[in-house]
Formats: sequence, structure tokens, C-alpha cells
Amino acid sequence: MKLLVVEDEVALADALSEILKRNRYSVDTVYDGEDGLDYALTGIYDCILLDIMLPKKDGITVLRELRAAHLSTPVLLLTAKSDTEDKIKGLDSGADDYLTKPFVSGELLARVRSLTRRRGEVVTDEFTFGDIALNKSTFSLSREGQFVKLSLKEYQIMEMLIANPRQLIPKERFIEKIWGYESDVEYNNVEVYISFLRKKLTALGSAVTIKTARGIGYFLEGDAS
Repeated sequence: MKLLVVEDEVALADALSEILKRNRYSVDTVYDGEDGLDYALTGIYDCILLDIMLPKKDGITVLRELRAAHLSTPVLLLTAKSDTEDKIKGLDSGADDYLTKPFVSGELLARVRSLTRRRGEVVTDEFTFGDIALNKSTFSLSREGQFVKLSLKEYQIMEMLIANPRQLIPKERFIEKIWGYESDVEYNNVEVYISFLRKKLTALGSAVTIKTARGIGYFLEGDAS
């Protein structure tokens, strides 16, 4: 999953980013409201962590503009302990939750998990398609008791494919979601990891395949019944 952190305290923003990355999220970090709005409007994020007190454009204004643009991405407001009025304004403006500073990493991660959980979704560490299972806890891909370990990028690509079965995902989408909105990564980086995943699917003897739409992107195919 891809998260956006909008926080002007650089040390805190970088610490948040590191905590999230260690827990297998892809993260972009920006330090003012204008950049936060520009990044968020791309629609590539699964959740936005948004500080209220920001330079150039405050968090409440950013939030209102996001909702006015009909962007439904979950937003977790980061607030100071005494800012009760701002919490109310934030929730009334479309925030999904808030977290009061200072906070512990465990609570932060729990709030993010709650916000990124699809409505009605059963909480699980395993995603399945056809004869394979992708495990978030172990970073492994398995079939009938056999499993192979995945690198972080391999896992993130496979997660996107399984979450969108038989749907064509452009190469640009992989780069935006996994490497970052302003990344200079080239398409061949995606191709390399797709090649790795295909070899691991073959090693498992899986009937699931990653198909190529030449010059566009990739999609997952197999018996999902």
C-alpha cells in the first residue's frame, strides 16, 4: 500500500516515513500544504497522514480541497494535544480519523490499518488468487504447501496484481505506487521484477501467470474459482 505523509516538522516526517516503511508500506513525504495537495490529488495513495499546522496551506484547507475534488482517500489528521477545535473542524471537513501528538508507533500503525481496510473486508494477512496465496506477514508466495520468499518490491507488485485480478495495470501505475510519484525509475525496473515473479510462479508449479500487454502493462491470469 502507498501512503502520503504531509508534515512540516522534517525530523518527525522522516521518522514517520521510516516507521511505515519498516512495516512494508510505500511512502512519499512532503513538508508543506501545497505540495501535499498536489501529491494527494494524483489519487495514487491508499491513505494520507496530514498535519494541521502546515506552511503555505494549512491541513484543514488541504482536506477541504481534496473533498471538494471528490477524492475519497482516507485521511488521518495529525493534531496537537490541545487543538480540540481543529479536531472538530477536521472531522467536519472530511477527515476519517485523527491522532494526537505525541503518539506511539503502535497506535499510528493501528489507525493506518483501520483506515486502509476496505469496508466489509475480513482482516487477513493472506491474499489468494487461483492456486497461489500471498502472505503479508512472511513476505512469501505459496502453493499447496510450497512457498518462496519475496523481496519488498516483488511483494508490492504481486499485491497490486492480486488486488486487481485480470485488470491491466500500466507500468506507470506500478512506478507511482511503489517507487514514488517523482521517481526517475524506468520501465525496465518493473520488467525485471515481473521476470523474477514469473520465475517464482514457475518454481511453485502454479497455473497463475503474469500476462503482458505489450507497451502498456501487466495483468494476472489464472483459475480464480
